[in-house]
Amino acid sequence: MSFDHYRVVVVTPVYEDVEASSRLFKELAAQFGESVFVVAVDDGSVKQPLEAESLEVAGIDGVVLKLRRNVGHQRAIAIGLGYASERIRPHQRVVVMDSDGEDLPSTIHSLLTQLEPADVDVVVAQRKSRVETFRFKAFYAVYKTFYSVMTGRAISFGNFMALKAHAVKRLVAMQELSIHVAGAVLASKLRTNTCPLDRGPRYAGKSKMNFVGLALHGFKGLMVFAEDVLVRVGIVCALIAALSVAGAVLAIVLKLLGFSTPGWFSVALGILMLMFLQTGALALMTLMLTGVVRSGSVTTAFTYNDFIDRVIEVVPQRNVT
Repeated sequence: MSFDHYRVVVVTPVYEDVEASSRLFKELAAQFGESVFVVAVDDGSVKQPLEAESLEVAGIDGVVLKLRRNVGHQRAIAIGLGYASERIRPHQRVVVMDSDGEDLPSTIHSLLTQLEPADVDVVVAQRKSRVETFRFKAFYAVYKTFYSVMTGRAISFGNFMALKAHAVKRLVAMQELSIHVAGAVLASKLRTNTCPLDRGPRYAGKSKMNFVGLALHGFKGLMVFAEDVLVRVGIVCALIAALSVAGAVLAIVLKLLGFSTPGWFSVALGILMLMFLQTGALALMTLMLTGVVRSGSVTTAFTYNDFIDRVIEVVPQRNVT
C-alpha cells in the first residue's frame, strides 16, 4: 500500500490494548487530519486483537500488521519500521510511539519541528516528568548510571522519536533494532537531538510490563554494546585479579617473615584465590555472551516479512475517489 501523499507516518505497537490504541488513533486524526498514516503492529494479541474497525472509527488511514505470534515490544517496532522503510519517500517523517497514551500525540509537533534542520536525523523525547511510582524512578536512575558505566554512553530516552526517511532505512538495516530500539539509535551514529517532553498517563488499563520485563529490557540495551561492556568488564576483572595476586604474594611474604597470626594466612589466601577465580569466570562468561550476540547479528538478517501473518489496509471513505 502506497502512502506517498502523507506527511507523517506513525509506527505504534499494540498488544492486548484496543481501548487505549483506539483513543490514540482518534487523537492522531484530530492532530493531523488526512496528513497522517498509521502503521499499527498487532503484536500477536489474542484476548483483544486489533482490527480495522479501530482505525475506521477514528477516520484515519493506515494498516494493521497482524503478527504470527507475540514477538515483544521492541521487535514489533522493528517490524513496523521495516514495513514503513520500503514505502516512505524522502520528504516524509516517521514517528515511533507507544499506543497507551503515555506518548502524547499533541507533542509530536515539537519533535517534528526539531527534526527540520539538515544536520539532524533523529529527534528523541527526553522526559521532563513521569507519571510513575517512586520505586520505578529510583530503579530507572540506577539503570541509567549503570548503563553509562558499562557502555560509556548516556541513555535518557525510550521509543518515542521522530525520524527522517534515510534514518529509518539505516536503522532497519541494523540487527540491533529488534533487540533495543533506543540502543540501536545510539549505535547507528545518526545525528540525534533531544526534545524535553512530559509523559502522559495511560488512556486505559494497566501496563503489561512488569519488573522482570523492565529488567530484561534494560539488559537488552546492554547487549547492543556487547563489545564495549566486554572491554570494561575485562579491565575491571584484570585489575581485581592483579590485586588478588599482589595480595597473595604479600600474604606469603608476611607468613615467611613471621608477621601472620595463626589461621590468618590460610583465610587471607583462600579469599584472594576465590576473588581471582571469580573474576576469571566473570570475564569468561562476558566473552562468551559477547560472542553469541555478535555471531547472531552477523549471520542472521532481520526480515520483518517473516513475522507478518496478514496486512489489513484501512482507507476511510473520505479518501476514496
